[in-house]
Amino acid sequence: MKRWTIILAALLVVAVPFVLAACGGDEAEEGSGGAVESPSPEPLPDIVDTAVQAGQFTTLATALEAAGLVDTLKGEGPFTVFAPTDDAFAALPEGTLDTLLEDPQGDLTQILTYHVVPGKVMSTDLSDGMTATTVQGSDLTFSIRDGAVYVNDVMVTTADIEASNGVIHVIDGVLIPPAQ
Repeated sequence: MKRWTIILAALLVVAVPFVLAACGGDEAEEGSGGAVESPSPEPLPDIVDTAVQAGQFTTLATALEAAGLVDTLKGEGPFTVFAPTDDAFAALPEGTLDTLLEDPQGDLTQILTYHVVPGKVMSTDLSDGMTATTVQGSDLTFSIRDGAVYVNDVMVTTADIEASNGVIHVIDGVLIPPAQ
């Protein structure tokens, strides 16, 4: 059900401008030879706005704001974000999130930047055993098991949600960077 919610939200973000344009009644002007200029498609929202519109990343959005990372992820990019859902954050041991939010410039920033890879990495770019260095500086390791993609043993539940400045892959857990 969650996967379909995200797919539906992503489709609505992309499709609504086209439907509105089609229903707007733009007709060819007389003498134009009947040609109608196609409206230019609305640009995709950035990673942060895409996540907020999906509705299941409120905890992630709160954490990004607390850590001062919203402007960065609204920047030019491209970025690849492995986005934990609200349920993924809720599965953390009791009190963990509260403790992280109390000191957002400490462990919270390390954890959040461990979910971001510079560049745009689509699911078709991934292979079993591949690694990618995160913004935090540590590597993520990818595996493919029974047709599902895993990032450090956390499953990607929805892949390739495109944004204007990168791509989001929804994951069902929170990635914790290795101790440094």
